[in-house]
Amino acid sequence: MLATMGYITPEITGKLPGYLSPSAGLKFADIPNGLGAISKVPAAGWAQIVAYGAFCELSQDHDPAEKQKKLAAEIANGRLAMMAIIGMFFQDGLTGSAWGDWALYTGSPLRAFESELGVQDPVGFWDPAGFTADGSTANFARRRQTELKHGRVSMLATMGYITPEITGKLPGYLSPSAGLKFADIPNGLGAISKVPAAGWAQIVAYGAFCELSQDQSAGTAAAAGDFGFKVLTSSDPAEKQKKLAAEIANGRLAMMAIIGMFFQDGLTGSAWGDWALYTGSPLRAFESELGVQAPVGFFDPLGLTKDGDTTTFLRRRNTEIKHGRVAMWACIGYIVPEYFRWPGFCSPSAGVSFADVPNGLAALSKVPAFGWCQIIAFCGSLEKNVFVYDPRRGPGDFDTAGALGVPGAKGMDDPEARKKKLNAEIANGRLAMMAVIGMFYQDGLTGSAWGDWALYTDSPLRAYENELGVQAPVGFWDPAGYCVDGSAADFTRRRVTEIKHGRVAMWACMGYIVPEYFKWPGFLSPTAGIKFADVPNGLGALSKVPAYGWVQMIAFAGALDTGFFVYDESREPGDYANGGVLGVPNASGPMEDKDARKTKLNAELANGRLAMMAIIGMFFQDGLTGSAWGDWELYTASPLR
Repeated sequence: MLATMGYITPEITGKLPGYLSPSAGLKFADIPNGLGAISKVPAAGWAQIVAYGAFCELSQDHDPAEKQKKLAAEIANGRLAMMAIIGMFFQDGLTGSAWGDWALYTGSPLRAFESELGVQDPVGFWDPAGFTADGSTANFARRRQTELKHGRVSMLATMGYITPEITGKLPGYLSPSAGLKFADIPNGLGAISKVPAAGWAQIVAYGAFCELSQDQSAGTAAAAGDFGFKVLTSSDPAEKQKKLAAEIANGRLAMMAIIGMFFQDGLTGSAWGDWALYTGSPLRAFESELGVQAPVGFFDPLGLTKDGDTTTFLRRRNTEIKHGRVAMWACIGYIVPEYFRWPGFCSPSAGVSFADVPNGLAALSKVPAFGWCQIIAFCGSLEKNVFVYDPRRGPGDFDTAGALGVPGAKGMDDPEARKKKLNAEIANGRLAMMAVIGMFYQDGLTGSAWGDWALYTDSPLRAYENELGVQAPVGFWDPAGYCVDGSAADFTRRRVTEIKHGRVAMWACMGYIVPEYFKWPGFLSPTAGIKFADVPNGLGALSKVPAYGWVQMIAFAGALDTGFFVYDESREPGDYANGGVLGVPNASGPMEDKDARKTKLNAELANGRLAMMAIIGMFFQDGLTGSAWGDWELYTASPLR
């Protein structure tokens, strides 16, 4: 909690005047904020910090019950503060700036390996577990070397699974002394139990030979995977790099493949995954149903059918077929108008010709009201009179639909032929559902039914990529689509509001923390006889503020909002010309430098976002426990207990 305040306070109030260490000639102004300060504190300063910590730790004793309550509350708030300070450490460590200047992120150790072997499009450098966060080139090279070896072993293992199934087994004996023929060795995991001890010794010896026969120390060609093997080396450095990069990519695929083979082998007892042997699965109730097709077979990753309810399964399959048919028509509706449009009028009474109707989503705005009525009536007629499900027939096989030429309808009396047609339709319907969603997506982003991505530069989503608050590593992020209308005024208004919310949240966080350590002496309201000491911390304070106090708060907030923090469209959101008199660090006056001001405002936004998360957490624990510091012993009414 102190560390969090230590990050925030110097940015808002500035540094103390004078010297931190007169003997060392070290001023407070010389100490950078954040992690950079560690290198500047003199030895005597560390001794003072340790001594003060020891004093705090050992100097007091309290009533046990009160101490327990305070400590429990402190732990709760300390957890919130630990989250906040870790976030600050994270952005400080990545950017070298206490307030997270992400423009400095180009120097991050995470970027040290972006041009290394194995870093390939489209993913680029990807390290979600942060293995390379230490920036150690030696560790990176060792891991890359290990990955290469794992990939090679996996490729050989994958071939070892496949080859015996395709080419057959070698003739003769694997072990004449043990009377063991190659034909006796099962494929896959089952082979492990058949290999004799001398065979394992040979395998280990061969592996050791491969590992030790060439120098693989750091900096050697072998350390990067180049063992001089004819296929994977070249006199042309670029060609060799390309081959080794391709090997890594294929090795990664092989690692995934061999794990899949182990998985199906273990479940079915068959190297090639004979799922007919997997009889114990509840998912097999529907394996012979319509829509279950090779190569995927029966696929239900969400487990929607694990209850084995046949009626529910058939209803869902019937619905899927209808969705697929609609999606196929929708895909055709996207494609055909690009090549052909009907002549004449779509609506003579409204004077709308077919040529006036744009392709894609934009067409929705052109359909007249009576047209929507016709569409709904047509769909209702099909649903109630033509595509009527008969439980005696397969899903999608509508007896009354033969007149429309539906492939699974009347006229397809051969059950096998009908099932084949309906299976094909389901497969194509699934593709169409994926396709039309993709068409909607690119249409929405580009404004073009066929997805002219050259138009994406004009997308409203890109209008704000250089705005204040858009910072690496996330960049512009608007999952709720607030900015899709492209309104610059709305965007600016929201950004101004966000900055205000962040400032209020930072003060609110401090307002939760400070009263636990210090309250003003004397009276908050002499006329009402309310002392500062009488006001509980947190949400409980709301019940103690007298009516005139609320008037003062509203008047003070109103004065700030209308007198000082008045948004000027010629300035960035958060940069209030009148705010300088309040010492706001990003206001005009001391922050005339535009770039420096933007850096400060960006940093403030980042910390304000952390503070908004922190204060919500404080409200949450306060509301649940009735204690500002979150005394969870008071949460006796929880159903979780």
